[in-house]
Amino acid sequence: MTSVEESVPDIQDRLDELRDLKKQAREGLDPSATERQHAKGKLTAYERIELLLDKDSFNEVEPLRRHRATGFGLEAKKPYTDGVITGWGTVEGRTVFVYAHDFRIFGGALGEAHATKIHKIMDMAIAAGAPLVSLNDGAGARIQEGVTALAGYGGIFQRNTKASGVIPQISVMLGPCAGGAAYSPALTDFVFMVRETSQMFITGPDVVKAVTGEEITQNGLGGADVHAGTSGVAHFAYDDEESCLEEVRFLLSLLPANNRELAPVEDSGDPAERLTEALLTLVPADSGRSYDIRAVIEEIVDGGEHFEVHPAWGANLVCSLARLDGHVVGIVANQPTVMAGVLDIESSEKGARFVQFCDAFNIPLVTLVDVPGFLPGVDQEHSGIIRRGAKLLYAYCNATVPRISLVLRKAYGGAYIVMDSRSIGADLALAWPTNEIAVMGAEGAANVIFRREINASDDPESVRRQRIKEYRTELMHPYYGAERGLIDDVIDPRDTRRVLIRSLAMLRAKHAELPSRKHGNPPQ
Repeated sequence: MTSVEESVPDIQDRLDELRDLKKQAREGLDPSATERQHAKGKLTAYERIELLLDKDSFNEVEPLRRHRATGFGLEAKKPYTDGVITGWGTVEGRTVFVYAHDFRIFGGALGEAHATKIHKIMDMAIAAGAPLVSLNDGAGARIQEGVTALAGYGGIFQRNTKASGVIPQISVMLGPCAGGAAYSPALTDFVFMVRETSQMFITGPDVVKAVTGEEITQNGLGGADVHAGTSGVAHFAYDDEESCLEEVRFLLSLLPANNRELAPVEDSGDPAERLTEALLTLVPADSGRSYDIRAVIEEIVDGGEHFEVHPAWGANLVCSLARLDGHVVGIVANQPTVMAGVLDIESSEKGARFVQFCDAFNIPLVTLVDVPGFLPGVDQEHSGIIRRGAKLLYAYCNATVPRISLVLRKAYGGAYIVMDSRSIGADLALAWPTNEIAVMGAEGAANVIFRREINASDDPESVRRQRIKEYRTELMHPYYGAERGLIDDVIDPRDTRRVLIRSLAMLRAKHAELPSRKHGNPPQ
């Protein structure tokens, strides 16, 4: 007769069982599912996490979780992980939380257990004060589980909102994301997409065709380039998952862990006192000639390296993260090569979102100004340039981080005010000797002020040229703003880098408080 002691498994038996269960969780129920994933040019959830995080740093949470749903055949199919991998690890030694949909299991569709795992890891990220990265590759709500799946999304949205401005949230789109599921990425700080394999839309091509009669492919409706360049939903688009995840790592290296910390400082070896000689030729003195503002940024920042956000959308405004003397700064700059650098609806909304992000996470702002005004046009007015342009104004006025503006050339009208002028709270307002700060360009101003005189003259063109020269001499010379205290200093372009670094060092301990309120009501 077998004794009770002999029938009880020993610790080694239990460890063998645990190893088998975790192997099963990692491999999934169907080995061919991994092959199908790879055949689509896509990595598995675990492979993606390994690329994102430092080697051997991942700590999985609830790998053995299984759903409790019944009906529609679910009771016979209860895979471990329930189609989502959750946990934490490190990126360059700093803690990062992550969840990744596993498309091999239920197509990555979200059910009750799946959602609960995501809720838990989001709560852990908020409590620990560390960034959260979601690797999205799912088919939306798990239809077999009905409304409980929809409620799971509600819990995710609520936590996205709770975490907003508290910890950095990054969404990486690596497969389909349709319906309500698309709203979680939209609530996060940054959205990365991969061309050909990732799509986002509220209603898919079939529904669009049924309702409107329009025929369109998934990528044509909600692919990476569409959202990166047309809708503005995605901040970045890449050709493959490896380069995408590498760039996510780089972005994380520039960000603080939470809103109570500063971004990590990194010595680049680029001297703080380095003169920026190239700026004398990069920026033409003639305000009518174009140049690429990104070349100016590269000359100023450490090692010429900056990480541009939303490069394909609202391209007349450049928003970048970079380092000055090792410290991370956010740079907002007009781009003369695109629509002469005017502000319009897209660039205003892009700039506002970037300014708000930097302010939320203690990243100082440097604004490089060369703006001829707001884009005129019926379409702009009817589409709400007033309220949407006001978003950028509100964001700057509300920002309490160190703020430095530098006028390179043109700064006309309301656009000058909005681009972090001294009047809306910039801590330091600087300018090059090529600056032209005015209500409008000399030609337009002269035509308005002296219209009657010009029209009545026997030689209108001669009078117009004379009045333009007069206006420029009296009101648009480079020291007009400095004489009235609107510019703190006019600097040699070659001194730009060291002046910015010294100014930011002085402002590093800046402390500013907004009036007590529940929250503001920014223009929408």
